[in-house]
Amino acid sequence: FPRYNYAEMRPPMVEKTEVFSRTSGDSSDIVTKQMYTFEDKGGRSITLRPEGTAGVVRSFVENKLFGPEHPKPVKLYYMGPMFRYERPGATHNREFHQIGCESIGAVSPQIDAEVIRLAIDIFQGLDIHDLRVELNTLGDDESRSVYRDTLVKYFEQFKDELSEDSQRRLEQNPLRILDSKDRNDQKIVAGAPRLEDSLNERSKNYFNDLKKALDILKVDYTVDDRLVRGLDYYTDTVFE
Repeated sequence: FPRYNYAEMRPPMVEKTEVFSRTSGDSSDIVTKQMYTFEDKGGRSITLRPEGTAGVVRSFVENKLFGPEHPKPVKLYYMGPMFRYERPGATHNREFHQIGCESIGAVSPQIDAEVIRLAIDIFQGLDIHDLRVELNTLGDDESRSVYRDTLVKYFEQFKDELSEDSQRRLEQNPLRILDSKDRNDQKIVAGAPRLEDSLNERSKNYFNDLKKALDILKVDYTVDDRLVRGLDYYTDTVFE
């Protein structure tokens, strides 16, 4: 991380519940199904952190790191245990370790490309080399809103055939239906409109510039136009 000029931040393990419900989105699986939430002795709703971004951004704001005395972007990284109430399995534990970074104060495809390159460098530093990067764009707020309306119109035709989870998502966040693991949902999703058809010029140019930056950084990737991720605050670049 220091090689890319990221400084460490250590957000608390416990936060006010609203820190996560406000940022992750009330319709996300994290908020509706997976958070460990309880009341403290003062009657306040608090939550064991399920992810790191929200706590970092809250700390960034409360410590006024947005001031002119701090060069932009402000680059921060974190690592530590996170907690989600989900079914334990080979790839899922209710307590798990997460490493992440945030570049705050600059919106650019070059920064996005840098973060992807950084992630690859971390894996390669651990001697993990058989990597595959899957990439997509959600576009800006305008493009995402247009696509949301297009999806609702499409999925409404199949509402009674969708799984219970996807019927709920249709009302709250229809993009999440694209990520459904239900086999029947996947058949319906196969015929859904493509997000790229809803992108405005700004979003198309942003994604094209990102791909050019990744090519310069020698990052191999494939575009998966069904990759949406699970948190409501995502815009533009998403990757796995």
